[in-house]
Amino acid sequence: MILVYTGNGKGKTSACLGQVVRALGRGLRVAFAQFMKEDGCAGEQRMLARLLGEDFLAGGRGFFRREEDRPLHRSAAEATLAWARRRLAGYDVLVLDEALYALRADLISREELEALLREAREQECHVILSGRDAPGWLLDTAELVTSMEEIRHPWQQGLPAVSGVDF
Repeated sequence: MILVYTGNGKGKTSACLGQVVRALGRGLRVAFAQFMKEDGCAGEQRMLARLLGEDFLAGGRGFFRREEDRPLHRSAAEATLAWARRRLAGYDVLVLDEALYALRADLISREELEALLREAREQECHVILSGRDAPGWLLDTAELVTSMEEIRHPWQQGLPAVSGVDF
């Protein structure tokens, strides 16, 4: 099954984490990759490293803001995608957190992602993808799509991000 968590609201990574806890609670083998976050920048990374060990990867290089940084970010995304592909066989659930950001920024291609999803279906591995702006072709492909809607956000009121809540 392909599951997608998208939308402008918060909660996409948190939804992925909930799926991980549920799958682990049922004895499933889980791998989790983050495409944009650098290692050590988010609170969930410590827990994922403890729960999953080598089956967790924070493969990103942070925010992609400057075109001159594209080669670095593309290389990181390619490495993360390769890491994920190696975990399809023998795993029940593969989370590709922030993959939709990498896709939207053209750090990974539609063709690369479609190939991984085809292989995942062949291996009977569920794939969970997160990020804003899920493309129509993916929405049509996925069995589950949830869109997080932002109604209010603290930054709109000038409040800073809070450790343990926002990152």
